[in-house]
Amino acid sequence: MKNKQDIPASSNGMLITDPPFAQALFASVNWAWLWLIVRLYVGWTWLKAGWAKVTNPAWVGNRAGTALTGFVNNALTKASGEHPDVQSWYATFLHNMVLPHAGAWSYLVAFGETLVGIGLILGAFAGIAAFFGILMNLNYLMAGAVSVNPILLMLSIFLVLAWKIVGWWGLDRWLLPTLGTPWRPGRIFQSKKQSEYLTTSAQH
Repeated sequence: MKNKQDIPASSNGMLITDPPFAQALFASVNWAWLWLIVRLYVGWTWLKAGWAKVTNPAWVGNRAGTALTGFVNNALTKASGEHPDVQSWYATFLHNMVLPHAGAWSYLVAFGETLVGIGLILGAFAGIAAFFGILMNLNYLMAGAVSVNPILLMLSIFLVLAWKIVGWWGLDRWLLPTLGTPWRPGRIFQSKKQSEYLTTSAQH
């Protein structure tokens, strides 16, 4: 008897699949060139923003936290009124969690943006890099900063959807098959498992 998990997502037993175009767009290496363009644009935008912060003493250095404190205080001014740009719960988070530790958060933001940019440009764990880019975009938007964040957010969502091929023209072409995923080990871990199995079998 089949487990419930084995039953296809349909009442009549028919497996529901993605449309062919979506399967090709997000999983076929024939479209990797498109994601290379998107990835480089998003990555370069993050790298520029991050590097500008890393080399700025108001973000990283003897005045770390100064710039972030100004940003947060500006966001808090948008938390009042009938239709505030910053929701009250997020304003509470900024006031109680970010402001008292602005120096540490400043380093996190500066190096986080830089690492996301490097990961996307090199195509190294690009899906993961895009995911953390989404988290930063969301936080900036919730803090009332629009700028290029909506564009980066949408593009990064597509990069996450295409995570299997987004780094095909990059290091992921070798990293993903070698390291694998949490649900399917890559070559080096498979070799290790096979080696352990052979050793165990020999002992018996």
